[in-house]
Amino acid sequence: MVNILFCGNDKVFDGMLTCALSILKRTQSTEPFCFYVFTMDVSHIKDSYVPITDKQISFFENVIKRYNINNRAIKIDVTELYMNEFSKCPNEDAYCSPYTLIRLFADKVEAIPDKVLYLDADIMFNRDIHLLYDIDIEGYEYAAARDHYGKYLVKPNYINAGVLLLNMREIRRSGLLCRARELIKTKKLTFADQSAIIRSTTKKKMLKQRFNDQKFLHKHTVVRHFSKRLFWLPYPHTANIKQWQVDEVHRIFKYNQFDDILQEYLLLKEEFERCAI
Repeated sequence: MVNILFCGNDKVFDGMLTCALSILKRTQSTEPFCFYVFTMDVSHIKDSYVPITDKQISFFENVIKRYNINNRAIKIDVTELYMNEFSKCPNEDAYCSPYTLIRLFADKVEAIPDKVLYLDADIMFNRDIHLLYDIDIEGYEYAAARDHYGKYLVKPNYINAGVLLLNMREIRRSGLLCRARELIKTKKLTFADQSAIIRSTTKKKMLKQRFNDQKFLHKHTVVRHFSKRLFWLPYPHTANIKQWQVDEVHRIFKYNQFDDILQEYLLLKEEFERCAI
């Protein structure tokens, strides 16, 4: 079983669907997948902070089972954990949303297995997931690649936490996430959860950039992370183009490597919307 962890509110549905399709369509083995999804209701902070719906999870599971009947999707509501741990903490207004913080509960959720791959929703696999998932992380808390900008602006081994191959047995032993949660509760951090993870790490394995490429797409790229990036032309500016913005992916990035995935995604979105009527 290959174990994947997503986190977010109902707005990550498009990212989960496109990312999962990229995994399923680019992976050759018949090994089943289990997608864990942490979500919560914190609409008291902002009206749009509502959990992934049961209808979204049911549709998502139906899609992944078309590839392998043994594939599973498990929704885990962490609202109570969040309210007990992080309510009114200094990082509740994190740079993205409070949903960036909830992966820090992975060690407190018994259902999470000893090895799990955490993925931000704005990710596409260009090659077989086993090139990443099968990396040996025995003795390490996690494996991660460098942050494209942070490796220049902060320090050479500054990691991007959007792709984390987690050794939960070692994390539970070392207390990494426990320390990270304490930092979230007591200190205002520039990048909230990512900063807390980095500061709390005891031992990590560094991965090559192709396992979390935040700027380019090469033939050898395994993971293309559609995070905010800098463009120099026609003038210096940043843009935050996501893979489900299909027209923008074609117009700005001029990618066609994901067309089979994105065409299926668009058909599935139409199917989902018809079901919702």
